[in-house]
Amino acid sequence: MKLERRLEQPWWLSIAVPVGSLVVAFAVMAVVLAITGHDPVDTYRKILDAGLTGNGAFSATLTSATPILFTGLAAAAAFRMQLFNIGAEGQLYLGAVGASWVALQLGDRGVGSTPVYVIGMCIGAGVLGAAWALIPGVLRAFARTNEIITSLMLNYVAGLLLTYLIFDSSSYWRDTSSLQARSFPQGKPMPIESDWSTFGTHVIVPLGFLVGILTAFVLWLLYSRMRFGFEVGVIADSPRAARYAGMRTRRKILAVMAVSGAIAGLGGASQIGDFTHTLDGSPTGLQAAAFGYTGIVVAALARYNPFAVCLVAVLIGGLQNAGFTLQGVDFPSGLVGVMQGIILFCALGGELLLRYRLRLRRGSRARASAGPPAAEPAP
Repeated sequence: MKLERRLEQPWWLSIAVPVGSLVVAFAVMAVVLAITGHDPVDTYRKILDAGLTGNGAFSATLTSATPILFTGLAAAAAFRMQLFNIGAEGQLYLGAVGASWVALQLGDRGVGSTPVYVIGMCIGAGVLGAAWALIPGVLRAFARTNEIITSLMLNYVAGLLLTYLIFDSSSYWRDTSSLQARSFPQGKPMPIESDWSTFGTHVIVPLGFLVGILTAFVLWLLYSRMRFGFEVGVIADSPRAARYAGMRTRRKILAVMAVSGAIAGLGGASQIGDFTHTLDGSPTGLQAAAFGYTGIVVAALARYNPFAVCLVAVLIGGLQNAGFTLQGVDFPSGLVGVMQGIILFCALGGELLLRYRLRLRRGSRARASAGPPAAEPAP
């Protein structure tokens, strides 16, 4: 058995391998369910009904998929250049802070136009998310610090900062309008005009999900149709060749990290505008869902393709929605997390098949290819 690197990849392989990875993941999960005493067919039927086909299920799935769509796109944007930005979680927190600040500022000035709120919140979230991502970007570009460690640790810093903004009695983000709010700290409610719109009647589509699809299209243009994307691909494949060709790798590192952080920040704006309508710093609020880490699974399974990220985000969102809906109805505890882990491992295993070809050789052929045996030394 031998692995040989592929010189070229057939076009159908990039479709067959991710689909095959999903099939293998669900097959492995079926074995896990059977071992734990649950009927795999019945469990999958419940997941399908609660996540996609049930009454209002698809609308709830899009709600769950919206934030992980942004964090998945953020991870894909960085990973395309071999920059492993694990900090989309913290960048989403900072995006929520920036969007909240803009909404409260506009509310204090009596602005009543919802489009102005949406645009302003997106700009504020994108700027703050990009600034937070530039911290590990600068350390990687100028100090060659591992961005995996720095971006991951900054997630915890961002979470503590988010909590501080709510629990600090003098904070602009804390609601002090009532005795209950002063006793039990909570975020200041956003103006009504800052609520983002929803579309559809039978299937309700959040505005944030549509913004995510538009972001995926812009990201595809940036990486596939512009010089920026070409240089990113060259730097990812061979940094030495890129420097020899005169490409400014440090600038590209900063630019890619800023783009990745801005996209994650947009996810924070969507959370504020579409769903929570307040900055929630409690451990059971924005920090409980771990959107950034789920986005890594989405990006890996989509092979960093922006349009595939949209589809995979809906799949993972459906799994999460099914888990929330079926908890307590003879449903295995922690099933969603286990399934996401199995899907990630199978996706990484499929990535190996995309780059390498597995060769099986019989014993006689293997010995023949190895050449004649070495002569034994004379006694």
